Amino acid sequence: MQAEINIGLVGHVDHGKTSLTKALTGKWTDTHSEELKRGITIRVGYADTAFYKNTLSGKYFSRHQIPKGEEEHYKLTREVSFLDAPGHETLMATMISAASIVDAALLIIAANEPCPQAQTTEHLMVLDILGIKNIVIVQNKIDLVSEEEALAHYEQIKKFTKGTVAQNAPVIPISANYHTNIDTLIEAIEESLPTPKRDLKAPAKMYIARSFDINRPGQEIPKLSGGVLGGSIICGQVKVGDTLSLRPGLLKKVKDKDSFVPVDVGVLSLNCENGKLESAHPGGLIGVGTKLDPAVVKGDLLVGQILGHKDALGEVLDSLELEYLLIKREGFENPLLRAGEPLVVSIGTATSIGTITKLKGKTLSIKLKRAVYAEKGAKVALSRRMGQRWRLSCFGTVK
Repeated sequence: MQAEINIGLVGHVDHGKTSLTKALTGKWTDTHSEELKRGITIRVGYADTAFYKNTLSGKYFSRHQIPKGEEEHYKLTREVSFLDAPGHETLMATMISAASIVDAALLIIAANEPCPQAQTTEHLMVLDILGIKNIVIVQNKIDLVSEEEALAHYEQIKKFTKGTVAQNAPVIPISANYHTNIDTLIEAIEESLPTPKRDLKAPAKMYIARSFDINRPGQEIPKLSGGVLGGSIICGQVKVGDTLSLRPGLLKKVKDKDSFVPVDVGVLSLNCENGKLESAHPGGLIGVGTKLDPAVVKGDLLVGQILGHKDALGEVLDSLELEYLLIKREGFENPLLRAGEPLVVSIGTATSIGTITKLKGKTLSIKLKRAVYAEKGAKVALSRRMGQRWRLSCFGTVK
């Protein structure tokens, strides 16, 4: 069975997003060697689970928490998918990519640090920019503070979120490491994060968030499998046997310049974490088996692309014209943009470097180093270089 909703876990680095994902799903999403070595999330992690309600106690549980032999006392309420976004400031572009494919969010705030921390603020801004209004705030690590400190920290959270998209979000105190209050958190998720209405009749579109080679080293050529595209369907349905267009497509050199060529991709198989599918709809992350050369998909080379029905997709753009707005917040100097300034452009799951070519009022034009797929009205996050870091500084809408 496929998940019905994508829920993102966002927040400052080391506030417990990955630990909470494990508490909710039983899966540790940091599996990349560098993630294990450094103890932080680098790539977008994801895990599916199902929520159940105990018919005797009325409490909520995840699939992996149900005792064997007692399944008859648990009623399925929903299949869900969690996306664990990086919290480190240098990985904001990856976090924005993850946020672009979620329907709702858990904002994780550690009780043993003052609120807000830098990425707590920036991640909440991203949710606001992308229009993600269904949020549950998770006050994690309450095992590390006294009751009085937890209450004082709660007041900090309420002050921080006042006037934001998360102003009325419930605040649930937990300890992810000790699985404390997880049933109450699941109840809040079920009550506050509804499954969105889906347009299943629209032409299919799917953002690519992962791409990889599933073949083992040394696999015999006749037995090689094609590349796999992983992502989330935005609208419509994808079925085994469909032929979809991948855009911008495959990279080719034309006169020493990067150029993309759209490619038709046959859907050989569909998989979710629970197994194979004949058709897939929005909700959860889907793996699409293809005949693409494994060399062109390995190591997430196709992240940021879109897969969809050819007639429903627009053009690939190497420049963008945006209506933009500078972000203003306390303690953050954000001077006016200037022509020639480089920016990191995040749109959908794509990230590109661009240079401002024109500024007029609240409109700017950006020449991109690498083309992206973008539709009119799409939300764009812009980061500018400040010192040694790229900081989220503006957001805009494609004209």
